[in-house]
Amino acid sequence: MKNVIIGSLQVAGFMLLSLLLDRLVDWLNIGIPGSILGIVIVFILLETGILQLEWIELGANWLLAELLLFFIPAAVGIMKFFPMLESDGLQILAVVLIGTITVMVTSGLTATLISSRKERKRI
Repeated sequence: MKNVIIGSLQVAGFMLLSLLLDRLVDWLNIGIPGSILGIVIVFILLETGILQLEWIELGANWLLAELLLFFIPAAVGIMKFFPMLESDGLQILAVVLIGTITVMVTSGLTATLISSRKERKRI
């Protein structure tokens, strides 16, 4: 029960951070979403040691475990654009596939680079 409460508070903290940064982005008229800015801020806080991983780990793991659930509204929303998909579906599919492959390759190369740097530090 304690983990449920702690995880819920951590998720609420992520939501609050996202809402605050969305407001800040609107106020400052920055061209990036508040959620992306939040990811950058959390990363910087983790790297500098201001924020400890243990403080957010349980909530972050729960959000990652339920990540697929967050894509359902977007997938259902696509059905509103069915006529556009009929006319431009192949071009959209090509862009999605190229983007997916690019992200996968970039993520893999980045993970390999980070892993090799960690291995050199251990030796």
